Amino acid sequence: MTPRLIIISGSSGAGKSSALRLLEDEGYYCVDNLPPRMMADFAREVLQHRDYDRFKGIAVCIDARAMSPQQEGENDALHQILKTRDSLVIFLDAQPHILLKRFSETRRRHPLAGPNNSLPEAITRERKHLEFIAAQADLLIDTTELSPRDLRDAITRRIIERRDGLSIMIESFAYKKGMPTDADFVFDARGLSNPYWEESLRHLTGVDEPVRHFLESDPKTLTIYNRISVFVTETIPDFNQSDRSYLTIAIGCTGGQHRSVYLAEKLHTDLIKHYPATQLRHRHLIVSQTS
Repeated sequence: MTPRLIIISGSSGAGKSSALRLLEDEGYYCVDNLPPRMMADFAREVLQHRDYDRFKGIAVCIDARAMSPQQEGENDALHQILKTRDSLVIFLDAQPHILLKRFSETRRRHPLAGPNNSLPEAITRERKHLEFIAAQADLLIDTTELSPRDLRDAITRRIIERRDGLSIMIESFAYKKGMPTDADFVFDARGLSNPYWEESLRHLTGVDEPVRHFLESDPKTLTIYNRISVFVTETIPDFNQSDRSYLTIAIGCTGGQHRSVYLAEKLHTDLIKHYPATQLRHRHLIVSQTS
């Protein structure tokens, strides 16, 4: 089950407020921008007092305004909270150029911006302040390509609807659109024969039977899949033993349409038999509309 205390942090503009509002809508008692030095006393109060039992849990959003890498002593209490088994730490981030675009579009002021530093400098400074939280996060969510609705869906699937046991996300992606930054393991499917160069297969995807037949006709496909499968199945117990709650596995190919989709689908089918909380997502899959 999800721990009673959820800590949300991450880059400004990455969706922290949206995530907090969703948890509030789902019945969590939420606090925004709590000073880190108050975290220990706050956690004891809300987790031990029966008045808070009517809530599903407690969600706290922490940003960089109250932290500084030069004042590590003031963050000691937060370090201890992050390490406890009673908390779940979620870190939201996005590529810097996307954060710049979001601030430009909304005309919001970055919380660390000032007369002596530019917006890009403020984003870089914020990342430095939050490094130690990102390093201890249970779940990283890259919102670079996520709409507000996509983010809500991700929070719902991976946190609110999460089943007991390790939550595994398998996702395909396109290398030409950039590697996902929230994956624990990334596998490259570009060594397989590319269905894109077959005119009859170009408009199809890795979920279509003709593409599957094309890939499986090459012995190299099964060899590469077996290597991925063995690595993943041997690694999952290590995650369980280390009390990790989330595992994200990404498989990429050039366009994110054929090879990576096929391997992700196959791995998901095999893993869900043993790990019911396994989920599947195709980041860049575009299904062509053909008559």
